[in-house]
Amino acid sequence: MTSIDIKAVATNLLRNGEGAGQGRDPLPRLLAQLMERAGDPATVERAVSRPWASALFQGRRHIIALSLTGPDAGARRTAFMQGIEEAEWNLAGHFVADISIDDSHPIEGGEWVELSALTIEDW
Repeated sequence: MTSIDIKAVATNLLRNGEGAGQGRDPLPRLLAQLMERAGDPATVERAVSRPWASALFQGRRHIIALSLTGPDAGARRTAFMQGIEEAEWNLAGHFVADISIDDSHPIEGGEWVELSALTIEDW
């Protein structure tokens, strides 16, 4: 069992939100890069993120759904999906351990793409 002296003064503790981005949800930064990859016009239809951990690592699991619209939506969907597993992502304090397309199909006026990603805190 762990105990703590609440009255002790600890000036060297990191508070929530401090540090080099560790522990913070990288989803907003990942979404911005996915939207840039998708091109305009595109919309984030759904984006959820939840904590994930293994015996050695901690991070977040993300589920993201995008709709791409416009006359070139089909070509943009193909370009978006091509090589996404090997793409480089710039997420300070995190890295993308796994990313994959879960669903992709035409919708009225465009294309639908749903993907999963696992980001790990980079120590």
